[in-house]
Amino acid sequence: MDKKKVIFIDQTAPVLWDRLMALGYDCQDHSQRSREELLPIVGDAFGLVIRSRVKMDEAFLSQATQLEFIARSGVGLEHIDLKYAASRGIHVLPSPEGSRDTVGEHTMGLLLMLMNNLARADHEVRNGQWIREGNRGVELKGKTVGIIGYGNMGTALAQRLTGFGVKVIAYDKFKSDYGDEYAQAVDLPSLQAEADVVSLHIPYLPENHYFVDRAFLQAFAKPIFIVNTARGLVLNTADLVEELKAGKVLGAALDVLEYEDMSFVHLDPLKLPDPFQYLKEARNVVLSPHIAGWSFESEPGHARALADKIEGLFHG
Repeated sequence: MDKKKVIFIDQTAPVLWDRLMALGYDCQDHSQRSREELLPIVGDAFGLVIRSRVKMDEAFLSQATQLEFIARSGVGLEHIDLKYAASRGIHVLPSPEGSRDTVGEHTMGLLLMLMNNLARADHEVRNGQWIREGNRGVELKGKTVGIIGYGNMGTALAQRLTGFGVKVIAYDKFKSDYGDEYAQAVDLPSLQAEADVVSLHIPYLPENHYFVDRAFLQAFAKPIFIVNTARGLVLNTADLVEELKAGKVLGAALDVLEYEDMSFVHLDPLKLPDPFQYLKEARNVVLSPHIAGWSFESEPGHARALADKIEGLFHG
C-alpha cells in the first residue's frame, strides 16, 4: 500500500516531520519551490504543511484533488480560502497553542514598555540623556484592561495580568459563556465604557478589516492605551494616528502593521505612508517587527500541536 504523501511547503520544527514519518506518511520537503513549481506536484498530496508563504486559494487547492488536511504552523488563516476548503471537506488545522504563551508574554512586555516609557528611556540614556520627569510612568494597578478576542492569546494575556491589581474584562463576538477566573465577559459597549487599556487578539477576517477605526476609538469613555499583537489590518493606522494626536489614545504598542506583506517577512520603512512615519517618530508609540509569537519555544510548540491534531484526527 502506497504511503500517503504530506508536502512541507514550509519548514517547521523537526518534531512534526518525525512524528508524521512515524505514523507512516511519506513526508516531502518542497519548501524551496515557488507556487508555480508546487502546482504540478500537489495533485496526490494527502496533507500540506504551510506557514504563510504561499496563498492557498481555490486555484491552488483545486489542483490538490486528494487533499485531506492543511496544517498551518501558526495562527492566521487569512491566506487560505476557508470556504472552498470547507466545501471540499479539507481540514484546516492552525496551531495557536504553540505560541499562546509567548504572545501573552510579549503583549505584557509591550504594555509595560509603553506605560513606563522604557524603550524611549533606554534610547535616551544610550544617547547621553538622563531624563527622569519626562519619563514618569503610569501604573497598571487599579486600571481596567479590556481584551478583545478571548481565545488562546487573549486568555494567555489575562492569566499573566494576575497579580498586577487590575480588573480584566473581555469581549469575544464568536463566543458565549467565556468568562473565567481571569476575565469577566462583557459586551463591547461595556468594554468601551470601562477600559483604560485595550489589547487586540482577534483574527483577520473580512468582517474584522479595520475593526479598530476612528469611531471605535472615539467610543471609549476614557483615553486609552492600546496594544495590537493580532493582525495589522484589524486596525486603521491613519485613524489611530489621528486619535494619538487628539489624545484619545495615550499610547500605542504595535507588533503588527497593516503594511506588512502576506508572509509578514518584509516591511520597507522608507516606502511607507505618512501614518507610519508618524508612528516611527512618536514618543508614545512602541513598535516590534511581528515577533510576539516568535520565540525559541513557539516553533516546536506549533509542530507538536499540529502533530497531535493530525494524529488525533486520522489515527484515533
